[in-house]
Amino acid sequence: MQNNRRKFFKSIGLAAAGAVVTGLHSKKSKASDKIKWKMVTSWPKNFPGLGAGAETLARYINKLSGGSLTVKVFGAGELVPPLGVFDFVSSGGAEMGHSGAYYWKGKTEAAQFFSSVPFGMTAQEMNSWLYYGGGLKLWEKVYEDFDLVPRPAGNTGVQMGGWFNKEINSTEDLNGLKMRIPGLGGEVLARAGGTPFTLAGSEIFTSLQTGVIDATEWVGPYNDRAFGLHKAAQYYYYPGWHEPGPTLECIINRQAYNKLSDQHKSIIDIACKAANIDMISDYMSKNYQALEYFKQEQVKIKKFPKEVLIKLNKISSEVLVDLSQKNQLSKKVYDSYTNFLKRVRPWTLISEDGYLSSFE
Repeated sequence: MQNNRRKFFKSIGLAAAGAVVTGLHSKKSKASDKIKWKMVTSWPKNFPGLGAGAETLARYINKLSGGSLTVKVFGAGELVPPLGVFDFVSSGGAEMGHSGAYYWKGKTEAAQFFSSVPFGMTAQEMNSWLYYGGGLKLWEKVYEDFDLVPRPAGNTGVQMGGWFNKEINSTEDLNGLKMRIPGLGGEVLARAGGTPFTLAGSEIFTSLQTGVIDATEWVGPYNDRAFGLHKAAQYYYYPGWHEPGPTLECIINRQAYNKLSDQHKSIIDIACKAANIDMISDYMSKNYQALEYFKQEQVKIKKFPKEVLIKLNKISSEVLVDLSQKNQLSKKVYDSYTNFLKRVRPWTLISEDGYLSSFE
């Protein structure tokens, strides 16, 4: 039901993002200057959805600038490992990066709020918070010490719960479960008795097939089919409680950003917004097709038992409270996120959920 909420987006506010090549003069660039950038990503080159989203963003920038600002995309491993994007862009190795903020909890715990929070906001709610609820300003503050400027640049919408090689019939089945699940979702699983793993996408299939892990979340039918995960696990669970509205990020080296002309900054603003909308539209159009394929392949698609979701939700609330107490900035982000969710959710339930539930 929640998946359908992603169909409607409000394009929201300008968000500044920019990058400039190493060696550019200290003065701000002019829109007529020929600037060449590098973008590193956490995704395989041209991987459906995620990798394609990075390419789409680069294409929009190239086209809107009339060629005065061009971005070359490097897939995971071409210049830097998938989980090395943050440090590489922060240090100026590349001007831009495309990834997910929850990968950087080891850098700053508060970053996780800007990707997806278990049992948190849907994509539409997330965009509303970022653009109109003060979320983006806080995101900028969180990344400030790392010389990075963040911008929303995609969203997958509500994800699937993941692929499992054992059935989940009760909360007891979470004990000892070895699962690839990053970010806050991984912390929730750990407190529920499982063992979370953070693995790059390219490592998932082999790890699942060989028994290194018992289960994995990835994205949804579209991407999961591309990785062939249905060939490595028996059960496909929903809903994606851990990632109800995961935002993908474009990160920009701050020094490079500060050298850009206002016109080039605006071009990137618009490109990031367009890429944000494009990605979720792409996922909506492709996920249902892949889901139909899985049904034809007789994949066992199952819903998590209610008692499991209730337990995970309770633990999630505890994890978020603990996270908010890490430092003052985490508390500020937590307060902003949770207060906005409390206010926006009643409207989501009346509008989106109310409409969709009328067909049950």
